[in-house]
Amino acid sequence: YYALWSHQAKTPLAAIQLLLQEEHPDRNALEQSVFQAQQYVDMALQYQRLNDSANDLLLRRCVLEEIVKQAVKEVSILFIHKKIRLVLGSLQEEVLTDSKWLQFVISQLLTNAVKYTSSGSVFVWYEGTTLYIRDTGIGIRQEDLPQIFEWGYTGYNGRLDKRSTGVGLALVKQVMEMLGNKMEIRSVLGE
Repeated sequence: YYALWSHQAKTPLAAIQLLLQEEHPDRNALEQSVFQAQQYVDMALQYQRLNDSANDLLLRRCVLEEIVKQAVKEVSILFIHKKIRLVLGSLQEEVLTDSKWLQFVISQLLTNAVKYTSSGSVFVWYEGTTLYIRDTGIGIRQEDLPQIFEWGYTGYNGRLDKRSTGVGLALVKQVMEMLGNKMEIRSVLGE
């Protein structure tokens, strides 16, 4: 994991160095590279915390909208850079969770939604007992769906993108299990 992480973290840092050597660096590209590096560092820290989650778990009643908005704020640079529209539906529900861990999950899912959406929108809403996140991205091949939560599995889309580590969704699954929540992904290729 750490060898993979080190390799992935080097990419945005190298991009930052190149951009800073230019006379007029591209601010958007710099912001995206910094965001990627921060996200890889956060992912490594979350991975380490998972091993000692009993000491880092604080379950309490939280307003879902506050958690979602924090996650959106964290990944907003991605939405802005790609000009992807975010549509927030009803999120006023109170949920029993650890807000920090749930925010990590939502941030990861929003990052993936934007990463694999070239144009269109990402929708987030709460209905019944379920938080939904839907995008208008490229979709996931049916044969990849059973394995997307496995460590290191990147699938067809991850191989095309060449920036996928196969770590994000594996961490998301572990966190959701730790929080006592179910998670399901449905996808139609091209949608």
